[in-house]
Amino acid sequence: MITHIKGRLIEKNPTDVVIDCGGVGYLLHISLHTFSLLPEGELLQLYTHLQIKEDSHTLFGFVEKSEREIFKLLISVSGIGASTARTMLSSLHPDQIKEAIASNDVATIQSIKGIGAKTAQRVIIDLKDKILKVYNIDEVSVLQSNTNKDEALSALETLGFNRKLAEKAIDRVLKQSPKETVENIIKQALKNL
Repeated sequence: MITHIKGRLIEKNPTDVVIDCGGVGYLLHISLHTFSLLPEGELLQLYTHLQIKEDSHTLFGFVEKSEREIFKLLISVSGIGASTARTMLSSLHPDQIKEAIASNDVATIQSIKGIGAKTAQRVIIDLKDKILKVYNIDEVSVLQSNTNKDEALSALETLGFNRKLAEKAIDRVLKQSPKETVENIIKQALKNL
C-alpha cells in the first residue's frame, strides 16, 4: 500500500525515524543497517513495508530496496516476525544474510539474538531456493568465496591489520574477481591497505 515515504527528517534514533510528509509525521521502524546508511541532511526517502495487524499498523523503513526485499523474505518464514527480521538486519549486513542462507550457514544465522537452531534451519530451508533464484547466486562460488574470504581475513588480522579495513580491502578484490585464490586475495588486499 505505501511503497516509500519522502519528506523532512524530524527525529532520528537507532531503531526508528520520524519523517514529516505534508504536515503528517510518520514513525518508521528501522534496522541498524538502515540507520548507518541514513544520509546527512533533512530531506529523506525511505522504502517502506506496512505491516497490518488487528491492533496496529506498523511502518518499517529501509534506505535500500534490497534490504526491504530480504526483510519481506524473512517475515514470510514461519516463526520470524517483523521484530525478529529487524533484529537480523541489525545484527548482520543483508548480504551476509543472503550468503549465509545460500551456503547453508546455520551458525551465522543462529548467532543472531533470539534465533535458535530450528528457526535458523527453517530460514535456510524456506528461503534458500528463493535467494539463489532471485539473486542469481551460484551455490559453489558462494561457499568457495566465503572460505577464501575468511582465510584471507584471518591472515590479514594475523599480520596486524584492522579487521574492518581488511574486510573492505578483501571485498574490493572479490568484487573485481570473485573466484580469486586466497594468496591472490591477500596480495591484492595488501596493495589496498
